[in-house]
Amino acid sequence: MSQRKIFDDLVYGVFRKLFSVKENNSRELEKPEKIIVIRQHNQLGDLLAGISVLRALKETYPNCHITLVASPSNYPGVIKNKFIDRLFIFDKKQLIKPEYFNSFVKLFKEEYDLAVVPVTVSISFTSNLLARFANAKVRIGPAGLDGKPNKSMFLFDRRVAVDWRKHPDSNVAERILDIVRPFGINTSNYSSEITFDEEDLTEAESFINEIKHGGNILLIGLHVGAGKIPNRWSLKKYIELMEKLSAEYPVVFYLTGSSADNDEIEFIRKNITFKVGLFIDKKIPEVAALISRSDLFISNDTGIMHVAGTTGVPQISIFGPTNPFNWAPIGHNKFFLRKSELIDEITVDDVFSLCKNILSVKKEEHLV
Repeated sequence: MSQRKIFDDLVYGVFRKLFSVKENNSRELEKPEKIIVIRQHNQLGDLLAGISVLRALKETYPNCHITLVASPSNYPGVIKNKFIDRLFIFDKKQLIKPEYFNSFVKLFKEEYDLAVVPVTVSISFTSNLLARFANAKVRIGPAGLDGKPNKSMFLFDRRVAVDWRKHPDSNVAERILDIVRPFGINTSNYSSEITFDEEDLTEAESFINEIKHGGNILLIGLHVGAGKIPNRWSLKKYIELMEKLSAEYPVVFYLTGSSADNDEIEFIRKNITFKVGLFIDKKIPEVAALISRSDLFISNDTGIMHVAGTTGVPQISIFGPTNPFNWAPIGHNKFFLRKSELIDEITVDDVFSLCKNILSVKKEEHLV
Protein backbone atom coordinates (compact mmCIF):
# COMPACT_ATOMS: atom_id res chain seq x y z
CA MET A 1 0.00 0.00 0.00
CA SER A 2 1.45 3.38 -1.06
CA GLN A 3 2.09 6.19 1.39
CA ARG A 4 -0.32 8.36 -0.62
CA LYS A 5 -3.17 5.87 -0.22
CA ILE A 6 -2.46 5.49 3.49
CA PHE A 7 -2.58 9.26 3.90
CA ASP A 8 -5.81 9.56 1.86
CA ASP A 9 -7.49 6.79 3.83
CA LEU A 10 -6.50 8.50 7.07
CA VAL A 11 -7.85 11.88 5.94
CA TYR A 12 -11.13 10.45 4.68
CA GLY A 13 -11.46 8.44 7.87
CA VAL A 14 -11.15 11.56 10.00
CA PHE A 15 -13.66 13.50 7.89
CA ARG A 16 -16.06 10.56 7.89
CA LYS A 17 -15.97 10.44 11.67
CA LEU A 18 -16.45 14.19 12.05
CA PHE A 19 -18.88 15.05 9.24
CA SER A 20 -20.64 11.91 8.04
CA VAL A 21 -24.41 12.22 7.56
CA LYS A 22 -26.91 9.39 7.40
CA GLU A 23 -27.99 8.42 3.91
CA ASN A 24 -31.63 8.95 3.02
CA ASN A 25 -32.77 6.87 0.03
CA SER A 26 -35.96 8.85 -0.47
CA ARG A 27 -36.25 10.71 -3.78
CA GLU A 28 -39.02 12.93 -2.50
CA LEU A 29 -38.25 16.58 -1.72
CA GLU A 30 -40.30 19.15 0.07
CA LYS A 31 -40.55 22.13 -2.26
CA PRO A 32 -37.24 23.94 -1.60
CA GLU A 33 -37.33 27.72 -1.44
CA LYS A 34 -33.66 28.42 -0.72
CA ILE A 35 -31.03 26.48 -2.68
CA ILE A 36 -27.24 26.58 -2.74
CA VAL A 37 -25.38 25.08 -5.71
CA ILE A 38 -21.64 24.39 -5.47
CA ARG A 39 -19.72 24.69 -8.79
CA GLN A 40 -16.31 25.96 -7.66
CA HIS A 41 -14.59 22.91 -9.11
CA ASN A 42 -15.28 23.61 -12.79
CA GLN A 43 -13.63 25.77 -15.44
CA LEU A 44 -15.58 28.41 -17.37
CA GLY A 45 -16.58 26.11 -20.22
CA ASP A 46 -17.69 23.31 -17.90
CA LEU A 47 -19.80 25.72 -15.88
CA LEU A 48 -21.46 27.24 -18.94
CA ALA A 49 -22.15 23.80 -20.42
CA GLY A 50 -23.96 22.86 -17.23
CA ILE A 51 -26.27 25.84 -16.90
CA SER A 52 -29.13 23.42 -17.55
CA VAL A 53 -29.02 22.43 -13.85
CA LEU A 54 -29.80 25.99 -12.79
CA ARG A 55 -32.54 26.24 -15.41
CA ALA A 56 -34.05 22.95 -14.22
CA LEU A 57 -34.13 24.15 -10.61
CA LYS A 58 -35.85 27.40 -11.60
CA GLU A 59 -38.34 25.65 -13.86
CA THR A 60 -39.19 23.06 -11.21
CA TYR A 61 -39.31 25.59 -8.36
CA PRO A 62 -40.07 28.98 -9.99
CA ASN A 63 -40.04 30.89 -6.70
CA CYS A 64 -36.81 29.44 -5.34
CA HIS A 65 -33.78 31.56 -4.48
CA ILE A 66 -30.52 30.15 -5.87
CA THR A 67 -27.08 30.92 -4.49
CA LEU A 68 -24.24 29.75 -6.73
CA VAL A 69 -20.78 29.16 -5.29
CA ALA A 70 -18.33 29.62 -8.16
CA SER A 71 -14.56 30.01 -8.46
CA PRO A 72 -12.28 32.90 -9.48
CA SER A 73 -11.76 31.21 -12.85
CA ASN A 74 -15.36 30.44 -13.80
CA TYR A 75 -17.54 33.11 -12.19
CA PRO A 76 -17.20 35.66 -15.07
CA GLY A 77 -19.55 33.51 -17.13
CA VAL A 78 -22.42 33.82 -14.68
CA ILE A 79 -22.12 37.31 -13.18
CA LYS A 80 -25.46 38.35 -14.69
CA ASN A 81 -27.06 34.96 -15.17
CA LYS A 82 -30.84 35.17 -14.92
CA PHE A 83 -31.11 31.84 -13.10
CA ILE A 84 -28.90 32.98 -10.21
CA ASP A 85 -30.13 35.18 -7.38
CA ARG A 86 -26.79 35.44 -5.60
CA LEU A 87 -23.21 34.66 -6.57
CA PHE A 88 -20.42 33.87 -4.14
CA ILE A 89 -16.83 33.44 -5.33
CA PHE A 90 -15.03 30.81 -3.30
CA ASP A 91 -11.30 31.49 -3.19
CA LYS A 92 -9.19 29.39 -0.82
CA LYS A 93 -6.44 32.01 -0.86
CA GLN A 94 -8.83 34.62 0.54
CA LEU A 95 -9.85 32.55 3.57
CA ILE A 96 -6.94 33.94 5.59
CA LYS A 97 -8.44 37.43 5.31
CA PRO A 98 -10.85 38.11 8.22
CA GLU A 99 -13.39 40.03 6.14
CA TYR A 100 -13.62 37.34 3.48
CA PHE A 101 -13.63 34.52 6.04
CA ASN A 102 -16.50 36.17 7.91
CA SER A 103 -18.53 36.54 4.71
CA PHE A 104 -17.84 32.88 3.92
CA VAL A 105 -18.98 31.72 7.37
CA LYS A 106 -22.06 33.94 7.23
CA LEU A 107 -23.08 32.54 3.84
CA PHE A 108 -22.79 28.91 4.91
CA LYS A 109 -24.53 29.50 8.25
CA GLU A 110 -27.68 30.64 6.49
CA GLU A 111 -30.49 28.11 6.40
CA TYR A 112 -30.94 26.34 3.06
CA ASP A 113 -33.58 23.85 2.04
CA LEU A 114 -31.29 22.18 -0.48
CA ALA A 115 -27.59 21.98 -1.37
CA VAL A 116 -26.53 20.48 -4.72
CA VAL A 117 -23.11 19.54 -6.08
CA PRO A 118 -23.36 18.82 -9.84
CA VAL A 119 -20.69 16.61 -11.38
CA THR A 120 -19.43 16.14 -14.92
CA VAL A 121 -15.99 14.59 -15.45
CA SER A 122 -14.48 14.70 -11.97
CA ILE A 123 -15.47 14.72 -8.31
CA SER A 124 -14.28 17.53 -6.06
CA PHE A 125 -13.71 16.81 -2.38
CA THR A 126 -13.68 20.57 -1.72
CA SER A 127 -17.10 21.05 -3.30
CA ASN A 128 -18.48 18.08 -1.40
CA LEU A 129 -17.12 19.46 1.86
CA LEU A 130 -18.59 22.89 1.16
CA ALA A 131 -21.99 21.26 0.67
CA ARG A 132 -21.58 19.58 4.03
CA PHE A 133 -20.63 22.89 5.67
CA ALA A 134 -23.78 24.48 4.24
CA ASN A 135 -26.59 24.61 6.76
CA ALA A 136 -28.93 22.66 4.48
CA LYS A 137 -31.80 20.31 5.24
CA VAL A 138 -30.98 18.14 2.21
CA ARG A 139 -27.64 17.64 0.42
CA ILE A 140 -27.56 16.04 -3.03
CA GLY A 141 -24.25 14.81 -4.38
CA PRO A 142 -22.50 12.03 -6.31
CA ALA A 143 -22.23 8.54 -4.87
CA GLY A 144 -19.76 7.81 -7.62
CA LEU A 145 -18.74 8.65 -11.18
CA ASP A 146 -18.47 6.12 -14.03
CA GLY A 147 -18.40 3.20 -11.62
CA LYS A 148 -15.78 4.69 -9.32
CA PRO A 149 -17.12 5.34 -5.80
CA ASN A 150 -16.95 8.84 -4.38
CA LYS A 151 -14.80 8.50 -1.27
CA SER A 152 -16.55 11.50 0.29
CA MET A 153 -20.13 10.45 -0.48
CA PHE A 154 -20.70 10.33 3.28
CA LEU A 155 -21.00 14.13 3.18
CA PHE A 156 -24.40 13.81 1.43
CA ASP A 157 -27.65 12.39 2.68
CA ARG A 158 -29.01 11.99 -0.88
CA ARG A 159 -26.49 10.15 -3.04
CA VAL A 160 -26.73 9.60 -6.79
CA ALA A 161 -24.46 7.42 -8.90
CA VAL A 162 -23.54 9.28 -12.10
CA ASP A 163 -22.36 7.16 -15.01
CA TRP A 164 -21.47 8.63 -18.41
CA ARG A 165 -20.71 5.14 -19.73
CA LYS A 166 -24.42 4.49 -20.17
CA HIS A 167 -24.66 7.36 -22.68
CA PRO A 168 -21.09 7.93 -23.95
CA ASP A 169 -22.05 10.37 -26.71
CA SER A 170 -24.57 12.47 -24.79
CA ASN A 171 -23.92 16.16 -24.23
CA VAL A 172 -22.75 17.40 -20.84
CA ALA A 173 -25.71 19.79 -20.75
CA GLU A 174 -28.01 16.77 -20.58
CA ARG A 175 -25.85 14.42 -18.50
CA ILE A 176 -25.26 16.94 -15.74
CA LEU A 177 -28.97 16.75 -14.96
CA ASP A 178 -28.55 13.12 -13.85
CA ILE A 179 -27.64 14.34 -10.37
CA VAL A 180 -31.09 15.95 -9.89
CA ARG A 181 -33.39 14.00 -12.22
CA PRO A 182 -34.15 11.32 -9.61
CA PHE A 183 -35.78 14.05 -7.52
CA GLY A 184 -38.10 15.24 -10.29
CA ILE A 185 -35.88 18.20 -11.21
CA ASN A 186 -35.51 18.41 -14.99
CA THR A 187 -35.75 20.55 -18.09
CA SER A 188 -36.14 19.89 -21.79
CA ASN A 189 -34.02 22.94 -22.66
CA TYR A 190 -30.33 22.05 -22.51
CA SER A 191 -29.00 25.29 -23.98
CA SER A 192 -26.60 27.44 -22.01
CA GLU A 193 -27.19 31.04 -20.95
CA ILE A 194 -25.20 34.23 -20.53
CA THR A 195 -27.34 37.17 -19.58
CA PHE A 196 -26.09 40.48 -20.97
CA ASP A 197 -27.69 43.91 -20.68
CA GLU A 198 -27.85 47.24 -22.53
CA GLU A 199 -24.48 48.30 -21.13
CA ASP A 200 -22.86 45.20 -22.62
CA LEU A 201 -24.63 45.75 -25.94
CA THR A 202 -23.47 49.37 -26.01
CA GLU A 203 -19.87 48.25 -25.59
CA ALA A 204 -20.32 45.70 -28.37
CA GLU A 205 -22.00 48.15 -30.75
CA SER A 206 -19.28 50.75 -30.14
CA PHE A 207 -16.63 48.20 -31.11
CA ILE A 208 -18.57 47.14 -34.20
CA ASN A 209 -18.89 50.76 -35.33
CA GLU A 210 -15.12 51.14 -35.04
CA ILE A 211 -14.28 48.21 -37.29
CA LYS A 212 -17.27 47.88 -39.60
CA HIS A 213 -18.23 50.35 -42.30
CA GLY A 214 -21.22 49.73 -44.53
CA GLY A 215 -24.48 47.87 -43.97
CA ASN A 216 -23.77 44.93 -46.29
CA ILE A 217 -20.56 43.78 -44.62
CA LEU A 218 -20.56 40.47 -42.82
CA LEU A 219 -19.13 40.36 -39.28
CA ILE A 220 -17.16 37.22 -38.35
CA GLY A 221 -15.53 36.57 -35.00
CA LEU A 222 -12.78 34.08 -34.26
CA HIS A 223 -11.15 32.73 -31.13
CA VAL A 224 -7.79 31.25 -32.12
CA GLY A 225 -6.44 30.40 -28.66
CA ALA A 226 -7.13 27.58 -26.22
CA GLY A 227 -5.80 26.68 -22.80
CA LYS A 228 -4.83 23.20 -23.99
CA ILE A 229 -2.32 23.06 -26.84
CA PRO A 230 -3.91 19.96 -28.49
CA ASN A 231 -7.12 22.01 -28.81
CA ARG A 232 -5.49 24.71 -30.93
CA TRP A 233 -6.05 24.63 -34.68
CA SER A 234 -3.07 25.89 -36.69
CA LEU A 235 -2.72 29.70 -36.74
CA LYS A 236 -1.54 29.48 -40.35
CA LYS A 237 -4.78 27.67 -41.19
CA TYR A 238 -6.81 30.37 -39.46
CA ILE A 239 -5.00 32.99 -41.56
CA GLU A 240 -5.59 31.05 -44.78
CA LEU A 241 -9.26 30.63 -43.87
CA MET A 242 -9.66 34.35 -43.21
CA GLU A 243 -7.94 35.20 -46.50
CA LYS A 244 -10.25 32.88 -48.43
CA LEU A 245 -13.35 34.25 -46.74
CA SER A 246 -12.21 37.82 -47.40
CA ALA A 247 -11.75 37.02 -51.09
CA GLU A 248 -15.24 35.49 -51.31
CA TYR A 249 -17.35 37.83 -49.16
CA PRO A 250 -17.58 41.45 -48.03
CA VAL A 251 -16.45 40.72 -44.49
CA VAL A 252 -14.74 42.22 -41.47
CA PHE A 253 -13.11 40.03 -38.80
CA TYR A 254 -12.46 40.38 -35.10
CA LEU A 255 -10.57 38.23 -32.62
CA THR A 256 -11.61 37.54 -29.04
CA GLY A 257 -9.20 36.54 -26.31
CA SER A 258 -7.26 37.60 -23.25
CA SER A 259 -3.68 38.49 -22.44
CA ALA A 260 -3.03 34.73 -22.29
CA ASP A 261 -3.64 34.63 -26.06
CA ASN A 262 -1.27 37.51 -26.92
CA ASP A 263 1.23 35.39 -28.87
CA GLU A 264 -1.46 33.82 -31.02
CA ILE A 265 -3.25 37.12 -31.62
CA GLU A 266 -0.02 38.89 -32.54
CA PHE A 267 0.86 36.15 -35.00
CA ILE A 268 -2.49 36.56 -36.74
CA ARG A 269 -2.27 40.34 -36.76
CA LYS A 270 1.26 40.42 -38.21
CA ASN A 271 0.67 37.80 -40.89
CA ILE A 272 -2.77 38.72 -42.21
CA THR A 273 -2.98 41.05 -45.22
CA PHE A 274 -5.81 43.18 -43.83
CA LYS A 275 -6.77 44.79 -40.53
CA VAL A 276 -8.51 42.68 -37.90
CA GLY A 277 -10.44 44.04 -34.91
CA LEU A 278 -9.27 42.96 -31.45
CA PHE A 279 -11.80 42.48 -28.64
CA ILE A 280 -9.37 41.51 -25.90
CA ASP A 281 -9.67 41.17 -22.11
CA LYS A 282 -13.36 42.02 -22.15
CA LYS A 283 -16.03 40.92 -19.70
CA ILE A 284 -17.78 37.70 -20.65
CA PRO A 285 -21.24 39.34 -21.02
CA GLU A 286 -19.66 41.91 -23.37
CA VAL A 287 -18.12 39.11 -25.44
CA ALA A 288 -21.49 37.36 -25.59
CA ALA A 289 -23.16 40.61 -26.66
CA LEU A 290 -20.63 41.09 -29.47
CA ILE A 291 -20.97 37.53 -30.71
CA SER A 292 -24.76 37.92 -30.68
CA ARG A 293 -24.38 40.75 -33.22
CA SER A 294 -22.14 38.70 -35.52
CA ASP A 295 -22.92 36.67 -38.61
CA LEU A 296 -20.62 33.78 -37.74
CA PHE A 297 -18.27 32.76 -34.95
CA ILE A 298 -15.43 30.25 -35.35
CA SER A 299 -13.39 28.89 -32.47
CA ASN A 300 -11.31 26.10 -31.03
CA ASP A 301 -12.69 23.82 -28.35
CA THR A 302 -12.27 26.17 -25.38
CA GLY A 303 -14.22 28.34 -22.91
CA ILE A 304 -15.22 31.04 -25.41
CA MET A 305 -16.75 28.32 -27.57
CA HIS A 306 -19.30 27.86 -24.78
CA VAL A 307 -19.82 31.62 -24.53
CA ALA A 308 -20.67 31.71 -28.24
CA GLY A 309 -22.87 28.70 -27.69
CA THR A 310 -25.21 30.76 -25.52
CA THR A 311 -26.08 32.98 -28.49
CA GLY A 312 -28.23 32.24 -31.50
CA VAL A 313 -25.43 33.08 -33.92
CA PRO A 314 -24.19 30.44 -36.38
CA GLN A 315 -21.08 28.85 -34.92
CA ILE A 316 -18.33 26.47 -36.03
CA SER A 317 -16.37 24.69 -33.31
CA ILE A 318 -13.10 22.96 -34.28
CA PHE A 319 -12.35 19.84 -32.24
CA GLY A 320 -9.33 17.62 -31.70
CA PRO A 321 -8.96 15.28 -28.68
CA THR A 322 -12.31 16.02 -27.07
CA ASN A 323 -15.56 14.28 -27.99
CA PRO A 324 -17.73 17.02 -29.56
CA PHE A 325 -20.90 15.04 -28.89
CA ASN A 326 -20.15 15.57 -25.21
CA TRP A 327 -18.90 19.15 -25.30
CA ALA A 328 -19.92 21.03 -28.45
CA PRO A 329 -22.61 23.71 -28.00
CA ILE A 330 -26.05 22.43 -28.87
CA GLY A 331 -28.89 24.13 -30.66
CA HIS A 332 -29.86 25.58 -34.02
CA ASN A 333 -26.96 26.80 -36.19
CA LYS A 334 -24.35 25.11 -33.98
CA PHE A 335 -21.84 23.09 -36.02
CA PHE A 336 -18.63 21.26 -35.21
CA LEU A 337 -15.80 19.65 -37.15
CA ARG A 338 -13.63 16.78 -35.97
CA LYS A 339 -11.64 14.14 -37.81
CA SER A 340 -9.43 12.64 -35.13
CA GLU A 341 -7.61 13.50 -31.93
CA LEU A 342 -5.21 15.53 -34.07
CA ILE A 343 -7.00 18.83 -34.60
CA ASP A 344 -4.85 19.82 -37.59
CA GLU A 345 -6.18 16.95 -39.63
CA ILE A 346 -9.08 19.33 -40.23
CA THR A 347 -8.21 21.25 -43.39
CA VAL A 348 -8.87 24.85 -44.30
CA ASP A 349 -11.22 23.65 -47.04
CA ASP A 350 -13.20 21.64 -44.46
CA VAL A 351 -13.93 24.80 -42.49
CA PHE A 352 -14.28 27.02 -45.54
CA SER A 353 -16.90 24.74 -47.12
CA LEU A 354 -18.96 24.82 -43.95
CA CYS A 355 -18.58 28.61 -43.77
CA LYS A 356 -19.86 28.90 -47.34
CA ASN A 357 -22.94 26.84 -46.52
CA ILE A 358 -23.71 29.05 -43.53
CA LEU A 359 -22.88 32.39 -45.19
CA SER A 360 -24.77 31.72 -48.40
CA VAL A 361 -27.94 32.54 -46.51
CA LYS A 362 -26.35 35.44 -44.61
CA LYS A 363 -25.01 37.00 -47.83
CA GLU A 364 -28.47 37.06 -49.34
CA GLU A 365 -29.89 38.65 -46.21
CA HIS A 366 -27.27 41.42 -46.20
CA LEU A 367 -27.67 42.19 -49.91
CA VAL A 368 -31.45 42.53 -49.77
